[in-house]
Amino acid sequence: MNSDQVKGAAKKVAGKVQQEAGKLVGSKEQQVKGAAKQVEGSMQKSLGNVKEALKERSKH
Repeated sequence: MNSDQVKGAAKKVAGKVQQEAGKLVGSKEQQVKGAAKQVEGSMQKSLGNVKEALKERSKH
């Protein structure tokens, strides 16, 4: 596991928390920011997955 995978997963969780907190307080802005953070986290994690796959491939 590399840092992009870890950071991406953490960002995705933080985004979900932010989105749910926005729902609780009735803030559409926080809900949207949380959803955007989740997408950003997913993308960063995917980048990490690609890096890992390339690293594994170069071993063979």
